[in-house]
Amino acid sequence: MGRVDNKVALITGGAMGIGRACAERLASEGAIIVITDVVDDIGMSTVDAITQAGGQASYLHHDVTSEAEWIQVLKQVRQLHGRLDILVNNAGIAVRASIFEMTMAQFQKQNAVNLDGVFLGLKHGIPFMAEKDGGSVINVSSVAGLKASPGLSAYAMTKGGVRLLSKSVAKECSALGNGVRVNSIHPGIIETAIWNKMDANPVGGENQADVEAIAAIAVPGGILGKPQDIANGVLYLASDDARYVNASELVIDHGLSA
Repeated sequence: MGRVDNKVALITGGAMGIGRACAERLASEGAIIVITDVVDDIGMSTVDAITQAGGQASYLHHDVTSEAEWIQVLKQVRQLHGRLDILVNNAGIAVRASIFEMTMAQFQKQNAVNLDGVFLGLKHGIPFMAEKDGGSVINVSSVAGLKASPGLSAYAMTKGGVRLLSKSVAKECSALGNGVRVNSIHPGIIETAIWNKMDANPVGGENQADVEAIAAIAVPGGILGKPQDIANGVLYLASDDARYVNASELVIDHGLSA
């Protein structure tokens, strides 16, 4: 217990799924959590769950594609806590469609959330973190950022971009000596709501995916991952146990990408 005691952690897309699991796990180890998202009611319920369990958490509305909102959110974090030690760039969307059928609007929206959102978090979050003792940035990528994913080509592009953006910015931080580490984490097939939202052209008008069936076919051993599996990896990268881990990727996929 207490691996991130009194560290202030900002988690984008923290209302549900992997983001919520990260918020709960970091809070259980003593972090002061700031959840941001665009689904305010669910975000507040996540904060309530954390506080009822004895943790510290607050919620801020936040569209990660907006630079103005990033500036405002970090201003509020400064006012609330005076520092930022952990940044988890988790917010993301997936559009499952052939590259020949995807619209430009879908392509650009996915890029805006998955890449622009991470860029803005790095641009504005790292200087804030560097004002104190540095800290840890964890950018949530995907196994789709490591291997070809037909039907998810544009999504894979964004997640591959997150991987190399993370590595490059990590080296910039090292050159500056600002004490900020930057790593990416790469979930495999995880049981979250994203699978039911990703279809651009759903059959029968419904966005549905049998994630258990997908895992049974694709994952060695057929094991479906849980959000907590990723949260445990985020905790490690956020903690001082990972003080020498920088510009790396942590793959949590039960061998899917091997």
